[in-house]
Amino acid sequence: MSEAKWYVVHTYSGYENKVKANIEKTIENRHLEDQILEVRVPLEDVVEMRNGVSKQVQRKMFPSYVLINMVMNDDTWYVVRNTRGVTGFVGPGSKPVPLTEEEMKPLGIKDETVRVDFAEGDTVVVTGGAWKETTGVVTAINPQKQLVTINVEMFGRETPVVISFAEVQKM
Repeated sequence: MSEAKWYVVHTYSGYENKVKANIEKTIENRHLEDQILEVRVPLEDVVEMRNGVSKQVQRKMFPSYVLINMVMNDDTWYVVRNTRGVTGFVGPGSKPVPLTEEEMKPLGIKDETVRVDFAEGDTVVVTGGAWKETTGVVTAINPQKQLVTINVEMFGRETPVVISFAEVQKM
Protein backbone atom coordinates (compact mmCIF):
# COMPACT_ATOMS: atom_id res chain seq x y z
CA MET A 1 0.00 0.00 0.00
CA SER A 2 1.41 3.39 -0.94
CA GLU A 3 1.76 6.11 1.65
CA ALA A 4 -0.60 9.02 2.22
CA LYS A 5 0.37 12.46 0.95
CA TRP A 6 -1.27 15.89 1.13
CA TYR A 7 -3.17 17.01 -1.96
CA VAL A 8 -4.96 20.27 -2.71
CA VAL A 9 -8.51 20.30 -4.02
CA HIS A 10 -10.16 23.33 -5.65
CA THR A 11 -13.76 24.05 -4.61
CA TYR A 12 -16.44 26.54 -5.45
CA SER A 13 -15.99 29.73 -3.44
CA GLY A 14 -17.56 29.43 0.01
CA TYR A 15 -17.97 25.64 -0.29
CA GLU A 16 -14.79 24.69 1.61
CA ASN A 17 -16.48 23.57 4.84
CA LYS A 18 -19.33 21.86 2.96
CA VAL A 19 -16.80 19.93 0.82
CA LYS A 20 -14.87 18.96 3.97
CA ALA A 21 -18.08 17.70 5.62
CA ASN A 22 -19.20 15.82 2.47
CA ILE A 23 -15.84 14.09 2.06
CA GLU A 24 -15.77 13.14 5.76
CA LYS A 25 -19.29 11.68 5.48
CA THR A 26 -18.27 9.69 2.36
CA ILE A 27 -15.13 8.39 4.16
CA GLU A 28 -17.38 7.12 6.96
CA ASN A 29 -20.02 5.61 4.62
CA ARG A 30 -17.50 3.85 2.37
CA HIS A 31 -15.10 2.93 5.21
CA LEU A 32 -12.15 4.73 3.62
CA GLU A 33 -10.65 5.83 6.98
CA ASP A 34 -7.38 4.06 6.15
CA GLN A 35 -7.10 5.74 2.72
CA ILE A 36 -8.38 9.30 3.25
CA LEU A 37 -6.87 10.24 6.60
CA GLU A 38 -7.64 13.92 7.06
CA VAL A 39 -9.48 16.79 5.38
CA ARG A 40 -8.50 20.36 6.32
CA VAL A 41 -9.57 23.91 5.60
CA PRO A 42 -6.50 25.83 6.89
CA LEU A 43 -7.45 28.87 8.98
CA GLU A 44 -5.39 31.79 10.27
CA ASP A 45 -6.06 34.22 13.09
CA VAL A 46 -6.28 37.82 11.92
CA VAL A 47 -7.30 41.06 13.60
CA GLU A 48 -10.05 42.98 11.81
CA MET A 49 -11.01 46.59 12.48
CA ARG A 50 -14.75 47.21 12.30
CA ASN A 51 -16.38 50.44 13.47
CA GLY A 52 -13.18 51.33 15.32
CA VAL A 53 -13.18 48.04 17.23
CA SER A 54 -10.45 45.46 16.68
CA LYS A 55 -11.62 41.89 16.74
CA GLN A 56 -9.74 38.58 16.48
CA VAL A 57 -11.28 36.39 13.74
CA GLN A 58 -10.36 33.24 11.88
CA ARG A 59 -10.04 33.54 8.13
CA LYS A 60 -9.44 30.87 5.52
CA MET A 61 -5.78 30.87 4.48
CA PHE A 62 -6.66 29.65 0.98
CA PRO A 63 -10.22 30.52 -0.01
CA SER A 64 -11.65 27.93 -2.46
CA TYR A 65 -9.09 25.26 -1.50
CA VAL A 66 -9.23 22.21 0.77
CA LEU A 67 -6.24 20.08 1.82
CA ILE A 68 -6.61 16.31 1.91
CA ASN A 69 -4.17 13.78 3.39
CA MET A 70 -4.85 10.63 1.38
CA VAL A 71 -3.49 7.58 -0.37
CA MET A 72 -4.00 8.35 -4.07
CA ASN A 73 -5.69 5.53 -5.98
CA ASP A 74 -8.63 5.21 -8.38
CA ASP A 75 -11.19 4.88 -5.55
CA THR A 76 -10.01 7.84 -3.47
CA TRP A 77 -9.53 10.02 -6.57
CA TYR A 78 -13.07 9.20 -7.70
CA VAL A 79 -14.60 9.86 -4.26
CA VAL A 80 -12.92 13.25 -3.87
CA ARG A 81 -13.28 14.34 -7.50
CA ASN A 82 -17.02 13.55 -7.48
CA THR A 83 -17.78 15.28 -4.19
CA ARG A 84 -20.32 18.06 -4.65
CA GLY A 85 -18.57 21.45 -4.72
CA VAL A 86 -15.17 20.07 -5.85
CA THR A 87 -13.97 21.45 -9.18
CA GLY A 88 -10.79 19.35 -9.28
CA PHE A 89 -7.40 18.52 -7.85
CA VAL A 90 -4.56 21.04 -8.13
CA GLY A 91 -1.96 19.77 -10.61
CA PRO A 92 -1.27 19.71 -14.34
CA GLY A 93 -4.07 18.11 -16.35
CA SER A 94 -5.95 15.45 -14.44
CA LYS A 95 -2.95 14.19 -12.46
CA PRO A 96 -2.99 15.43 -8.83
CA VAL A 97 0.41 16.46 -7.48
CA PRO A 98 1.12 16.01 -3.75
CA LEU A 99 2.50 18.91 -1.71
CA THR A 100 6.22 18.84 -0.90
CA GLU A 101 7.66 19.13 2.64
CA GLU A 102 8.65 22.76 1.85
CA GLU A 103 5.09 23.59 0.78
CA MET A 104 3.73 21.99 3.98
CA LYS A 105 5.86 24.02 6.45
CA PRO A 106 4.02 27.36 6.19
CA LEU A 107 0.70 25.54 6.62
CA GLY A 108 1.72 24.37 10.08
CA ILE A 109 1.17 20.74 9.09
CA LYS A 110 4.00 18.61 10.32
CA ASP A 111 4.50 15.00 9.41
CA GLU A 112 4.54 13.99 13.06
CA THR A 113 5.28 10.38 13.72
CA VAL A 114 4.32 9.38 17.21
CA ARG A 115 6.08 6.35 18.65
CA VAL A 116 3.94 4.11 20.83
CA ASP A 117 5.04 1.13 22.93
CA PHE A 118 2.09 -1.05 21.90
CA ALA A 119 1.16 -2.82 18.67
CA GLU A 120 -1.88 -4.57 17.21
CA GLY A 121 -2.68 -7.64 19.29
CA ASP A 122 -1.24 -6.18 22.52
CA THR A 123 -3.38 -5.92 25.65
CA VAL A 124 -3.63 -2.37 26.99
CA VAL A 125 -5.32 -0.69 29.93
CA VAL A 126 -7.17 2.62 29.56
CA THR A 127 -5.70 5.25 31.92
CA GLY A 128 -8.22 8.05 31.48
CA GLY A 129 -11.60 9.12 30.14
CA ALA A 130 -14.89 7.23 30.23
CA TRP A 131 -13.20 3.84 29.78
CA LYS A 132 -10.67 4.31 32.62
CA GLU A 133 -9.30 1.04 34.06
CA THR A 134 -10.82 -1.00 31.19
CA THR A 135 -8.51 -3.49 29.49
CA GLY A 136 -8.70 -4.37 25.82
CA VAL A 137 -6.81 -5.78 22.86
CA VAL A 138 -5.45 -3.33 20.25
CA THR A 139 -7.06 -3.98 16.84
CA ALA A 140 -5.98 -0.85 14.94
CA ILE A 141 -3.61 2.11 15.35
CA ASN A 142 -4.12 5.46 13.55
CA PRO A 143 -0.87 7.45 13.97
CA GLN A 144 -2.16 10.48 11.99
CA LYS A 145 -5.05 11.05 14.38
CA GLN A 146 -3.19 9.54 17.36
CA LEU A 147 -6.04 7.13 18.02
CA VAL A 148 -6.06 3.44 18.89
CA THR A 149 -8.98 1.04 18.44
CA ILE A 150 -9.28 -1.60 21.14
CA ASN A 151 -11.80 -4.37 21.68
CA VAL A 152 -13.40 -4.28 25.13
CA GLU A 153 -15.89 -6.73 26.55
CA MET A 154 -19.28 -5.13 27.04
CA PHE A 155 -22.51 -7.02 27.78
CA GLY A 156 -20.75 -10.30 27.08
CA ARG A 157 -19.47 -9.40 23.61
CA GLU A 158 -16.43 -7.73 22.09
CA THR A 159 -17.00 -4.09 21.18
CA PRO A 160 -14.49 -1.84 19.36
CA VAL A 161 -13.70 1.45 21.15
CA VAL A 162 -11.55 4.30 19.75
CA ILE A 163 -9.31 5.99 22.33
CA SER A 164 -6.53 8.60 22.25
CA PHE A 165 -2.90 7.39 22.44
CA ALA A 166 -2.54 9.44 25.64
CA GLU A 167 -5.20 7.40 27.42
CA VAL A 168 -3.81 3.89 26.93
CA GLN A 169 -0.88 2.02 28.42
CA LYS A 170 0.57 -1.37 27.56
CA MET A 171 0.05 -3.99 30.27
